[in-house]
Amino acid sequence: MTQAGNEGYLLAAGGRLLQGEDGSFVFGAAVLGQSGRDDVEARYPLGSIADGTLLVLAADSALVASLEGAPLRTLLASATSELEYVRLSRAAQLAVWHEQHRFCGRCGGPLAQHDRDLAKQCAPCGLSQYPRISPCIIVLVTRGDRCLLAHAPHYPAGRYSTLAGFIEAGETAEAAVAREIREEVGIEVGRVRYFRSQSWPFPHALMLGFFAEYEAGELTPDGIEILDARWFSRDELPDLPPSFAISAMLIDAWRRGEAG
Repeated sequence: MTQAGNEGYLLAAGGRLLQGEDGSFVFGAAVLGQSGRDDVEARYPLGSIADGTLLVLAADSALVASLEGAPLRTLLASATSELEYVRLSRAAQLAVWHEQHRFCGRCGGPLAQHDRDLAKQCAPCGLSQYPRISPCIIVLVTRGDRCLLAHAPHYPAGRYSTLAGFIEAGETAEAAVAREIREEVGIEVGRVRYFRSQSWPFPHALMLGFFAEYEAGELTPDGIEILDARWFSRDELPDLPPSFAISAMLIDAWRRGEAG
């Protein structure tokens, strides 16, 4: 097995990345000798974004039985560089896409790996399917020297984070920021500024990060997606998301006075 950051193979089966006994997730070429030709369902290049290749293995192969399904959040949290994070993110999204898109959505025929593109193609009707990417907004709202953080039902007790949501068909990212904040906590915002983006492979989101400023309204959590929302100062922040998440990057930039 090779170390992260070098060229090599990432392995997946059943929509999950696989991990060796020593915790490695990048394998050397010798791994190919441990599996038969029929065990490899597909090969997907990770370049031009990152080096290496993703091998999708048949779930019933002997090699898969000898490996563990890797918890993706744990892997991402252990990434030591942006390149390593990107490699894992891309591989994880391709693994899920491969597992969930085995048949054509138009005629129901089986999909096969495209001979040129990063895609699958239906032989009976010719329809091509590309990896799904779902754009989302994630936003830190500020009000003077305080920021807005919220607690969602799936968070650990005491964990607060920024607000986020999917961009709807025909909607701009800026309009999605205003709508999601209004729907989730009942306030109006303005001066929306772009921060940065991050691939978020849970399972196929592209997070577009923004700052926005409070304009009007009282905090009223919707009780469904958001259970509690509060204004926090820099010296009284609650339990926050892990450092690799773009939500944490937004909060850290604000703490450093870089919200713009």
